[in-house]
Amino acid sequence: MSEHPTRPARPHPGKVWLVGAGPGAADLITLRGAQILREAEIVLHDALVTPEILALCPQAELISVGKRSGQRSMAQALINQQIIDCAFRFDRIVRLKGGDPMLFGRADEELNALEAAGIPYDIVPGITTAFAAAAAIKQPLTKRGVARNVAFFTSTTAPNEAHLAAMPACDTLVQYMGGREAIDTAHRLLECGKPAETPVIAIENVSRSDQRIMRMTLAEMSQGLPECRGPVLVMIGEALRARSPL
Repeated sequence: MSEHPTRPARPHPGKVWLVGAGPGAADLITLRGAQILREAEIVLHDALVTPEILALCPQAELISVGKRSGQRSMAQALINQQIIDCAFRFDRIVRLKGGDPMLFGRADEELNALEAAGIPYDIVPGITTAFAAAAAIKQPLTKRGVARNVAFFTSTTAPNEAHLAAMPACDTLVQYMGGREAIDTAHRLLECGKPAETPVIAIENVSRSDQRIMRMTLAEMSQGLPECRGPVLVMIGEALRARSPL
């Protein structure tokens, strides 16, 4: 894998595609996303994009642009500049993001940078992790008479943002990047009056071969999740209660 693009710069840019890699499994990327990867000359990918997804573009140069711990804002500025540098060296550039690029993917910053530099781009949506998680547990996020609305949220913030945002008031809550924040999320929901027995399902490495599903109550989550090494999605609400046999 390359650290930097290997071609000399030129005056006119190529085109950039922001592609959603989906939740992790290689066969859950869209047909369009896979086709764009097969035609890419260089791919700048997130740290969580799996090797199986990267195997779809063996012809391309690969640059890992995973976030630098503790320096998220600086890292994003560097990523923006890397994308621009590549656009003035290659014709077909892919910025490959886990899940869907338009949901918790820092896409706004990258699109602003591309527009400011006059670089043409297109966006290819991906399956977001919450939908793959619902499929994995075989339970819908909405349920007639129980859950009529869903909120996706994250507690991850930039250094200049308030640490705590208001908790969404929805029937089903889905917290992205929720592993480290699970205890705080549970305490805040309990303080807001959410019943202690509210069902919770946490999934580590959604859709991957090492996927792990953990079922618990909100009260149990307030004591913390089991140790996890991979990304964790946390789903909370009555729609997630195990179905009774017919």
